[in-house]
Amino acid sequence: MKSFVPVPENSDFPIQNLPYGVFSTADNPQHRIGVAIGEHVLDLSVVKQFYPAKYENALTATVLNPLMSLGFESWAEIRQITQGLLLEGSELQSNAALRTKALVAQSTVQMHLPAQIGDYTDFYSSIHHATNVGIMFRGKENALMPNWKHLPVGYHGRASSVVVSGTPIRRPLGQTLPVDGADPAFGPCRLFDFELEVAFFVGGPPTDLGDRVTAEEAAKRVFGFVLMNDWSARDIQKWEYVPLGPFTAKNLGTTISPWVVTVAALEPFKVDNFPQEPQPFPYLRHSQKFNFDIKLEVDIKPAKGSSSTVCRSNYRNLYWTALQQIAHHTVTGCNLNPGDLMASGTISGDASDSFGSMLELSWKGTKTVPLLGGESRKFLQDHDEVTIRGHCVNDDLRIGFGSCSGVVLPAKPFE
Repeated sequence: MKSFVPVPENSDFPIQNLPYGVFSTADNPQHRIGVAIGEHVLDLSVVKQFYPAKYENALTATVLNPLMSLGFESWAEIRQITQGLLLEGSELQSNAALRTKALVAQSTVQMHLPAQIGDYTDFYSSIHHATNVGIMFRGKENALMPNWKHLPVGYHGRASSVVVSGTPIRRPLGQTLPVDGADPAFGPCRLFDFELEVAFFVGGPPTDLGDRVTAEEAAKRVFGFVLMNDWSARDIQKWEYVPLGPFTAKNLGTTISPWVVTVAALEPFKVDNFPQEPQPFPYLRHSQKFNFDIKLEVDIKPAKGSSSTVCRSNYRNLYWTALQQIAHHTVTGCNLNPGDLMASGTISGDASDSFGSMLELSWKGTKTVPLLGGESRKFLQDHDEVTIRGHCVNDDLRIGFGSCSGVVLPAKPFE
């Protein structure tokens, strides 16, 4: 399969990918739905006439929610038509005027949040990350809490502070406990951190309150995946999380990549699900593979310095699958809406250079993480830029996510 649109070698966006995003341009500030192909964006509002009329509202919307709501079969049909438009010898290629209008250089676009996010849930699904954190704070004998291998642990996050890649993130102020047993202090976070995550958008029609989605059914509810940085204030988190868990340490900002990579694009990279022992309850079991070989990495770039890769991990390290996350989320009858965002939690591997947070890389601040140019970090400093990248690759194909980045701004003082 070859597109008439030039696709550079090692591009994240060949014709086999075709991720969805929302973009605008300087000469047209209207938000539109686009598909990434090579170094271009296909503006779906310009080529809407090639799709069945029933899809027009979804393809001309300003967010992906209407497209997400159409469901699994419609996503497949739209993807097939889009691939056909971009193939060599297509009608779009032969129509120069339409082609010029429909294909926009990525270098000229501004990307926006791909969906209106009504609800956001963050899970804690990497066994290596959970074990590392447990060892740090409870010791090896009690590394995993008793419930961890029985259910996908998670918490409800703040949807309004989810931002698109490129949005600066300000260091938060908050209460901390600098010395155990002493009085708390108030001021800028000192232990600011990133978390390497992958999230997915829920699709399909809304469910009713009281309904459940089984693990077997959940595959048709995953619209696509994005990279995520769940920025975390570790010192604020340590003081506030007892007894109800993350709050202001997590609501300061969550960054996602702008391109939503569909499950169909990731099919060639499915791998076995992580072995689970003990066997989970029946409602959490599913027969299909729903784990993916997505190579992940995190770079830190100081304000005056070079970018350094500090972490290389892989999505396949997740113990709980996205299908199990959906099944557990809805087992109580919690309703789902298209555009709901569910995140993996920090994805760490079993090697020290695969840990997906500074908390782990510096082992709670007891060692430094070297950067190029002689610099080092234990936690993030002001003006550091953190960039997460992800891609899948085999002998014939590379599917990428683009990047997920943000710069840390100094704390905003009280006036």
